[in-house]
Amino acid sequence: MIRAGRTAVGRQELADALGMKWAAFRRAKPYTAEGFPAPVSSAEGKVLLWDLEQVAAYRDGGPQPALPEGEDDGDLLDRREAAALLDVQPRSFDTYKTDPRLAGHVVVVCGAEHWPRAAVRAYDAARGSVAGPQGRPRGSGDMVPRDLLPGRIAELLDADPAVTAAQVVDLLGVSTSAAQKHLQQERAARIAARMRAEPSLDAEQAADRLGYPPAVRRTALRAAQKLYETP
Repeated sequence: MIRAGRTAVGRQELADALGMKWAAFRRAKPYTAEGFPAPVSSAEGKVLLWDLEQVAAYRDGGPQPALPEGEDDGDLLDRREAAALLDVQPRSFDTYKTDPRLAGHVVVVCGAEHWPRAAVRAYDAARGSVAGPQGRPRGSGDMVPRDLLPGRIAELLDADPAVTAAQVVDLLGVSTSAAQKHLQQERAARIAARMRAEPSLDAEQAADRLGYPPAVRRTALRAAQKLYETP
């Protein structure tokens, strides 16, 4: 995360801060040297970011200033960090981030989207919580808006991989056909993603790893295989 009040830089800006031409920077990869400041971005993130104050101190041979500790509402969280704060998978957050309550606060740093901790907390409080298929999510109303439905169903799958269409209908107030459609799409996407992550698995094995019982995954298997085979 980017701590409140601090500035983060990506590779291009890092090269500039170190006074290196881009071609030389790409060859040397100075950020791999022992003692170089650790990235402040998520370990799994596609865009690496470094704290500018720490980089400048390293360049000048001085002691590196420590990053602030604790949590500040001004901290900027990337996709994975925001998903963790909401206790959902990053794929689920990809749906949530289109909600105006989050989209209006997005901050792009060196090509990577971030959201203030305060905005993510406010969104979490407004959306209520989904604890599983034992009851209707707080604040869900009579029917979940269509644009938020994929994210809500993704939440239910996070809580219970065996959730059924009937339970989704009861929880979210949607039609049976809508519940079946979105459950199949989400399960298929997750099965295909697991197959790509573990190429030794076939669709059935990936579904097993994800905890999908045979009764709820039959239609998703065919769709997952097509997704997996699509470049």
